[in-house]
Amino acid sequence: MMFTNLMTRLVFSFIVIAGFSTVTVASTLKYFSNRDDVRLFVTEMVQQHQFDEASLLHLFATTPVMPKVITLIKPPADPQTVSWVAYRQRFVEPKRIAAGRRFMTDHADALARAEATYGVPREIIAAIIGVETIYGRNTGRVNTLAALATLAFDYPPRAELFRRELSEFLLLAREAKRDPRNYKSSYAGALGLPQFLPSSIRAYAVDFNDDGEIDIATSPTDAIGSVARFLNHHGWRSGEPIAIIVNASGDGLAEVLGNGVLPSFLPATYEKLKVSVAPVGADDTVLVENPSALIDFTSPNASTEYRLGYQNFYVITRYNRSRFYAAAVMDLAAELLIK
Repeated sequence: MMFTNLMTRLVFSFIVIAGFSTVTVASTLKYFSNRDDVRLFVTEMVQQHQFDEASLLHLFATTPVMPKVITLIKPPADPQTVSWVAYRQRFVEPKRIAAGRRFMTDHADALARAEATYGVPREIIAAIIGVETIYGRNTGRVNTLAALATLAFDYPPRAELFRRELSEFLLLAREAKRDPRNYKSSYAGALGLPQFLPSSIRAYAVDFNDDGEIDIATSPTDAIGSVARFLNHHGWRSGEPIAIIVNASGDGLAEVLGNGVLPSFLPATYEKLKVSVAPVGADDTVLVENPSALIDFTSPNASTEYRLGYQNFYVITRYNRSRFYAAAVMDLAAELLIK
């Protein structure tokens, strides 16, 4: 779902004259200039973070609107097309598993140190990086500034989130002494091997290789430490379960499922709510007494899968709010441990 440089090649033509590059821009391209919402945002950045007003206005006046990112970020029009079976097959598949096992071997020391420091299992750290970018293979080719500005100013459903991320991105670039026009990311502005949004980079990214620089774009060690720190900060509980697959039925099933992924119910509570849950698989799998959430994983033309998600499942959904995402991370992690 990442962009390529095709848009750039189509939009710009370069004419080199006497050693200088002249840029001819297609007349259909729009920019963030002469807009009241942009001016208001710039004023806030000047007042709150002491940015230079003229420089920011010029920056946005030369930043193109990128409508394609809105198309990519919109949820599917028909929720029934969402399939857990298809989603899982995309991320828990032979090539990603093989790459993940190599990653764990190549970076065994960093993963072990991250697990010891933050309490997050090495296979979970590796699985997240695998799901996000196939271990750095697909980190994104979209101009980060253009993507975040488009989502911040032209996508009302999530404008508040992306204006915050745009602000964090400009602060990040200033702190790194980098031109904000030179960053590449996913269509949603996620950066580096772990696909952190700018706010997460500023809050959780660490210099885990102690070279004096935080670099989650090219340093697997920094990415490993940063993922572990993020999960630790959001409440990872070392040694506790993530989720277990169960059979679920009963009159109160719809009510329980409507509670979301927050672990709220003890085993006895399910009985009171007229919901039966029983582990699937090995005879030694039992329901622990920790609070859990009953979560459904639906697929068209297939049986619904149910899992009891515990605190650590919930923590993974702080990285990405999708229950499918958290389950895929869990399942890929299990595959990475198989020799």
